Amino acid sequence: MPGGTRSYEMARRLVRAGHNVNMVTADQQGEARRQFWRESTESGICVHWAHVHYSNRMGFSQRIAAFVRFAVMATLKAAKLEGDIIFATSTPLTIAIPALLVSSWKRIPFVFEVRDMWPDVPIAIGAIRNPVLVWLARWLEKLTYRRAAHVVALAPGMREDIIAKGVPEEKITVIPNGCDLDVFGSLEPGGSPRTEFAWLGDRKMLIFAGTLGLVNGVDYLVRLAHQVARLDPEIRFVVIGGGRERNAIRSLADREGVLDRNFFMIEPMPKRELARWLSAADMAVALFTGPRAVWKDAVQNKFFDALAAGKPISNNFDGWQSRIAAEADVGLILNPEDTVIAAQALVDALHDETWLAGVPGRSRILAEGRFNRDQLALQLEHVLEEVTRSKPC
Repeated sequence: MPGGTRSYEMARRLVRAGHNVNMVTADQQGEARRQFWRESTESGICVHWAHVHYSNRMGFSQRIAAFVRFAVMATLKAAKLEGDIIFATSTPLTIAIPALLVSSWKRIPFVFEVRDMWPDVPIAIGAIRNPVLVWLARWLEKLTYRRAAHVVALAPGMREDIIAKGVPEEKITVIPNGCDLDVFGSLEPGGSPRTEFAWLGDRKMLIFAGTLGLVNGVDYLVRLAHQVARLDPEIRFVVIGGGRERNAIRSLADREGVLDRNFFMIEPMPKRELARWLSAADMAVALFTGPRAVWKDAVQNKFFDALAAGKPISNNFDGWQSRIAAEADVGLILNPEDTVIAAQALVDALHDETWLAGVPGRSRILAEGRFNRDQLALQLEHVLEEVTRSKPC
């Protein structure tokens, strides 16, 4: 399915290492079903799918309702499963509720993984404003950190933020997102999108793949495409994804005169299909907007996918992943305010054939080194085993 695959990639490696893994998750297919649950086996993982519809197109109250519904259903399901340890990976913060309750009932420890700093981010962007909800969110956060046997953070900045909340530093391990070289690094033979679309052909292509939500700020890409068209009208921008802002972005692109000219929109697709598009691209792009809390420790899938595919990546924010790309000379930090300046930097990079030719080798060093998914899974396995051996509930 479209979306992040960190949990799946880590879980299947735990299975491969000899562990039994039950995964409780939501069914993103959103099909109408009479039963509340369905089960399947994916790469040896026993997956319990809760029929809880969720979409980025939902309003805030609808999302909260979906989070609460899943928390209740996941609690009831997890209470029936046997295990030595519980691993809860968030967002949203309500993921901690089943872990807290079932850990207490079954007297087994739980490890909490922080993929985004909730509730800091929704409070910073104004998604949570009600004082009562803010208090409840802060209370749940403190309780979760206190009761968790260990905390996994996806970036060093997240670790520092968690320490600042009073969590002992020895209780926190940083395990960043990783590169899926088996998906993006060695593609199976297949047709290229370049042969399927006349508007693409052999033209330079920049690709954005991800959610089209408020904090993603994909309207920036529309304005950037408008400016790039003045410099090089042959450069193609491709947006792959869905979300509540999709129609607004499409309308803006139409008004700016770039829709279906140098700016194209495609529906979300599974990761292996996305790999085909990324393989054909000349550059990937990562976007964020809003207060610093939103993007300073960004660990986006698209960043790691670009590294695995050996593609340069442009970021319009000066966060953790952006600096890694710039320092390794595999990406750009585009001016987030001035699209005229950003457009010139982008066009210059896309026409620098010497630089482009060197990116795959430099990306490979990162993908096979510090962001190697196999090595990161070993780190997670070590954390879980250590907690199981030494941390009573």
